[in-house]
This record gives sequence, C-alpha cells and structure tokens, in this order.
Amino acid sequence: MATQPRGDHVKGTNGHSPKIPKLRQEPLRNSGSIDHLEYVDVTPIIGREYPIAKIKDFLTAPNSDQQLRDLAITICERGVVFFRAPQDDLTVEEQKHVTYMLGKLTGRPEGHGLHVHPLYNDPNNLLMADGTTDPNIYVINSEAMKKLYKTMKTPSREPNEPRDLSREWHSDSLFENCPSDFSFLRMQDTPPSGGDTLWCSGYELYDRISPSFRSYLETLTATCAQPVFKSACAAGGYDVTSPRGSPLNRDYEFAPSHPVVRTHPVTGWKSLFAGVGLHVSRINDVHVYEDTMIRDYIMRLITRNHDCIARMHWTAQACAIWSNPCTLHAATPDTHLVDGVRIGVRASGIGEVPYLDPASKGRREALGLPWN
Repeated sequence: MATQPRGDHVKGTNGHSPKIPKLRQEPLRNSGSIDHLEYVDVTPIIGREYPIAKIKDFLTAPNSDQQLRDLAITICERGVVFFRAPQDDLTVEEQKHVTYMLGKLTGRPEGHGLHVHPLYNDPNNLLMADGTTDPNIYVINSEAMKKLYKTMKTPSREPNEPRDLSREWHSDSLFENCPSDFSFLRMQDTPPSGGDTLWCSGYELYDRISPSFRSYLETLTATCAQPVFKSACAAGGYDVTSPRGSPLNRDYEFAPSHPVVRTHPVTGWKSLFAGVGLHVSRINDVHVYEDTMIRDYIMRLITRNHDCIARMHWTAQACAIWSNPCTLHAATPDTHLVDGVRIGVRASGIGEVPYLDPASKGRREALGLPWN
C-alpha cells in the first residue's frame, strides 16, 4: 500500500494542502560578518568564547550595526558568549550602548530600553569604579547584596546544613512584566579563586523532556513574584524606581505570570523559561504538591544534565553577554572561603512580554539534530 506523503504535500479533506503554521516573528539569520573572529564553542550545546576579540572593535567597525546584529543572533543561538581578553578599554557608556543595540537590532519593542534596578535608590548600592552611579548599571558585589536584600525571606535550614544552591538559578528580571532580553556583565575585580557563573540552556532542557510532558508544560504559567523589593523600600524609607526599561515595568508590579515554556523571538525556538529558580514563586493552576513536583523535576533536569551547562571562571575585565529568554544562570557563592570579593558591572535590556508561539519548534527539531 502506498504511503501518504508528509509535510506540506499532505492534502486536506477539501483537496487543498493544509496551511503550515506561520511564526509570529520570523527567525533572524546571521550574515557572517563576525565569522572572521577566533572562537571556541564552550560545549556543543551552549556557550561560545572569543579569546582575543575586543568588543570595542565592534563599535569602530565600518559595519558596526551589522556586526552587533550578528553578535546578538549568535548570543541567542548559543545562549551566552564570553570575551576572555581584558576589555579594560571599554567605557561604561559603551557597555550600555552595546547592550541597547543588541536588542534594538533584533526587534526589541519600541519604547523599551535598558533596565533600571528596582532598588537603585537604596543607599547600599555600590558606586562604580569612578565613584559615580548610573541608573542603567547594576554593580554586582556579594557583600553589598547581603545588605541590599536583607529583608528577603529564605528557606530555613539547620545551622550545620549546607546551602541549597538551586535557589541561585534564575533569568534576569523575571519579576518584571517585561523581563530582560540581553545582559552584559563585565567583571572588574576577581577573587583568588571561585565566584564562577554557570549558564544552562533552556532550549536543551525543553528538548530533554518527553513530548507528552512538554505539551503539558506548554499549557502552564508561573507566578514570578519578588516581594523583596517592596519590603526593602519600606525598610529603607525610599521609593522603588519606576518605570524600569519599559512603560509596562512600573511601580510595585513584581508578580507577573510568565509562560513555563516560551518562544525565543530571535531564533523561533522553544525554551524552558519560568519553571524554576530564584524568581519563580509558584506554578499556576496546579495543586501545591504538583507545583513542587514540577519545579523539582525541572531542577533535576539541570542537575542531571551538566552537558547543558557552560561555566565561566572569571578573570579580570572578562565579559559575558547572554540571552535571558533561553538561559538560566547561577553565580557560585563560594568567595567567602578565600576572603575574596568579586565586583562586576552589569547592563540589561528589556525585551517583550514573554509568549509561546504555537508555530515554534524546539531547537533540535528546528535544526534537524539527533535526539541522542
């Protein structure tokens, strides 16, 4: 018996070929303008490192916008890129400009720009190296963060129990109605050892879930509440910064519902997004035990699939730029063991309201990659 043709050649009952679902936004294609740069892929799945490239050269190139656009697409495909050579010639304004342009050149919504941290008005925020502050720059310092987030409630544990580092995993600004698209972190001071940052591929996490369970997760949303901002403002006697990179990120609106699985607007690939981590407070519309079970399962995916993870051991003035819609990341809080402090400056852009496009596919399916 003859087999029925597949794909767009299959005819419907009316004799016409069925319509192939069209993506809400067509994936962007790399033009190859930065293919000349030396690089190594950190793992086959996630991460790319440029060992000698200088970010400043992107800004002075005659085709600067084209190169920055291709860099943005590369970041969205690989999840995170590292620039290992010291980027000490890059100014803060240039770092902000790069972060802004990465989103602008890849379709960031009009009126959206760089994020302003909700606690920018807190006196515990550190100054930058030149002694100034900038509303679009968040200074990362482990010791300062203890003061900044002293009102944050953390799960209780016995004094001699080790910390549960699974709480460190997150995607930036998930507590906003419009979370971050690109984040750009430059490490200024590094400890003698430790302080590494890890990124996990949301694309690959999605692909490793069974098709039937993937379909179920695609029906779910998660509340991404972060009450620490309101409690910190109340304790410090100051007001939250507003708006924060988008007119939709305003006041004390820190409890949006985001899809557990989302579509990356640049690649068109599905990614496990709001299912676990620091900013996810609950999976919506399921029982308490089911909420715990789903989040434990997603965390199990991360811990049992370390080939989905790229790790950055920081060196002075090295940089990482990542795409938040398709990665989770976690800092390693171990610098206290060597009496060290790491200090970095981060700029983040604000993207669209996260969505799941029913016409989108997983990364492996879209690229025709084998499952094992």
